[in-house]
Amino acid sequence: MKILPTCICLSALMLASACAELVTEVPVIELKPKPEDENFQVTFAFQNKGTKPVKVLNIESACSCLSASLDKAVYQPGEKGTGKADFKVSTFSGRHEKSVHVQTDDPMQAEWVITFAIDVPEIIEIEPKTLQWWLGDPAETKTARVTMMGAEPMKIINITSTREQVEFSFKEITPGKEYEITVKPNSTGEVMLGALKIETDSKIAKYQRQLVFFSVYRKPGAEATKP
Repeated sequence: MKILPTCICLSALMLASACAELVTEVPVIELKPKPEDENFQVTFAFQNKGTKPVKVLNIESACSCLSASLDKAVYQPGEKGTGKADFKVSTFSGRHEKSVHVQTDDPMQAEWVITFAIDVPEIIEIEPKTLQWWLGDPAETKTARVTMMGAEPMKIINITSTREQVEFSFKEITPGKEYEITVKPNSTGEVMLGALKIETDSKIAKYQRQLVFFSVYRKPGAEATKP
């Protein structure tokens, strides 16, 4: 009566010991594109540290900005492999974590998640990125500060608004490095959402246009009233 459970336990242990284990050399693969890069590629290494071969069935990315491929489909126990990742930098700035999901034929590791950290240098910092007023509050002036973070100076050459219901202006605080933008709504009697379009003299196309948003919203929990 006691032999059957013992056999089951031994079988389970043997199954657990005979498994694949694909692992990268580092827990998180770092991608460090330059500010001007549109696409960035990196090659990474990994190994099957398990005791049986593993077959890669499919590779999917959690973000359309990131794709990856491996150098082959089947990896033997102890075998090392290489992969390539391609990241579309687009308008990303700062640090972001993205992942790729690899499906395998090993039930003990049916999905292998490869994690990437994308660190894109910030060239233009806008703080705050949205200037907000509550419905019915005083239509006071608010300020956003624009800081050019790159090695080369960068100037604001023009600003336009998507709404006529605001007054705005900008001034240079530190030449080529720091600017101050002021915005004042004509009224806070109606809900409004808009943006200031900032034009710069950056040599990099994607930094030639920036946005500062502004809004007039009803306070959360406030009773809806007709303006």
